[in-house]
Amino acid sequence: MEIADRRIATIHFTLFDHEGKQVGSTHGHDPLVHMYGTGGIVPGLEKALAGKNAGDRFEVEVAPEEGFGPHHPELVQTLPRSTFNGAQAPSVGRKLIAQTSKGPLEVRVTGLDGDTITVDGNHPLAGKPFRLEVEILEVRVPTPQELQFGV
Repeated sequence: MEIADRRIATIHFTLFDHEGKQVGSTHGHDPLVHMYGTGGIVPGLEKALAGKNAGDRFEVEVAPEEGFGPHHPELVQTLPRSTFNGAQAPSVGRKLIAQTSKGPLEVRVTGLDGDTITVDGNHPLAGKPFRLEVEILEVRVPTPQELQFGV
């Protein structure tokens, strides 16, 4: 059975940044279970899955517009350390939750400089291409419950 609209694909993948550094993997963890055609994954991966079968292995290069989108400069802010109300100063790479007018936003600390801290609300791969190594473990028809509520 091949991957097509409303079919369930169970996959393992390894994600590499534009420099070839591994930045994530499902190996050693639960695989990704995805209902094809629902948009729950980056478009570049979803398009690459079309027509694949259980047992297939492939690589896909994903452009920023088909991946995590463009880098939004307005999501990068330099804030005074006093914003953190005496809490322990975060280290570079640490994730924090910022309260915005549109609700909570996960940000990463990208810089510490004297009395300021720089945070970035963009995905680390926003504006950058990346590569995925993918293995299709299973392709099946969804259960009635999965059709109604998703996976």
